[in-house]
Amino acid sequence: MNLILWRHAEAENTSPDMDRGLTAKGKNQALRMAAWLKPQLPENTSILVSPAARAQQTAKALNLPFTTLDVLAPGATAEQVLLAANWPDNQNTVVIVGHQPTLGVAAALALSGKTQYWSVKKGAIWWISSRVRDAGQQTVLRAVMSPDLLE
Repeated sequence: MNLILWRHAEAENTSPDMDRGLTAKGKNQALRMAAWLKPQLPENTSILVSPAARAQQTAKALNLPFTTLDVLAPGATAEQVLLAANWPDNQNTVVIVGHQPTLGVAAALALSGKTQYWSVKKGAIWWISSRVRDAGQQTVLRAVMSPDLLE
């Protein structure tokens, strides 16, 4: 399985929280990350997105169909994120577009099995794979990419 955790890009500092859209910088971050990510996604990729406006706008930069899941809204737990992706048992690639601190904790759980608060930069992705080898299940960090590295 490939699990790609994508934090929404920079958002406006307004309220209500669910309606916060991307700033001009955030729109640029989302477009740059999408341009890097899209060519690498297999055809069978599922894209699961928080209903928050900033996450929806980030996902739209990929110009691919996606599914909105209320369970990925701000305040979701890392366990809910991993369950939505069916980690590590899903045989396909799943992109989750969501929020901090949830995505950082989900990355920590997927990689170490422990609840830790790892930082995922705005607009960044963490690409984690699960595979079975002779010794059993292995987890691999394939990539961490942030928009500022794509400038």
